[in-house]
Amino acid sequence: MKHTITLFFIFWTFSACSIIQQEALPTTIDSKEKEAHLKQANIFNNKGVTAYKNNDYKRAIYYYQKSILIKERLLGKNNLNTATSYNNIGLLYKQMGKHQKALAYLTKALKIRRRSLGQTSSSTAESYNNIGTLYATMGQKDKAIKLTEQTIQIKENIIKKEKMDTAISYNNLAVLQEELGNYPEASKHYKKALKLNLELFGEEHDITQNSYKNLALLFFAIHDYPQAKAYSRHISKEDDTIKLDDINVRSKKY
Repeated sequence: MKHTITLFFIFWTFSACSIIQQEALPTTIDSKEKEAHLKQANIFNNKGVTAYKNNDYKRAIYYYQKSILIKERLLGKNNLNTATSYNNIGLLYKQMGKHQKALAYLTKALKIRRRSLGQTSSSTAESYNNIGTLYATMGQKDKAIKLTEQTIQIKENIIKKEKMDTAISYNNLAVLQEELGNYPEASKHYKKALKLNLELFGEEHDITQNSYKNLALLFFAIHDYPQAKAYSRHISKEDDTIKLDDINVRSKKY
């Protein structure tokens, strides 16, 4: 069965502006001139995108190369904007079957992204994926597998961090709602934080234990003792603030 391997193909588009006729860049350039030349580079990039969509690959390459030349001169060969152009032209060369040229440009993009953004960036993951799919096309399955595994690892770490940040936000929102006396809302958000923390860290982790503590204290404060006791049972470490003894209501004898 033939499988489809997904490429991360990202083009930057920009608003149009008047085309600068002079292509040779001066040795010294002020900020306004630099901005104008960079806008011209973006116009070339957009023309390349249009040509690519029309399956006119040679014209697309022509415009991408003109855009890259300006970016390399004004931004340098290690700039993230330049890396995006390297990535785009690399994927275009892959589409044309020029695998070695594709590999050269995609590798340039990867090195810049890894150096500038780090190993855990989604852009770095995109580059790993693009090179991995290229190797797959070239029949080098072992290299493709290794790079795809690196892509997955980065994506999983990004997802984990996003969940951690979300749990923190839920907890913060719960604290604010509790301070305002909106206890049902506070309870709802504390529970959402707990659910994520259980998934991320497990029950014994200090962060999850703190989520149980928050819920136990909240229900204790509003005199919902059964729920307070239920959440306090999950607290494995002794805490004087969470000691909830059984509540026995004894009938009076006459």
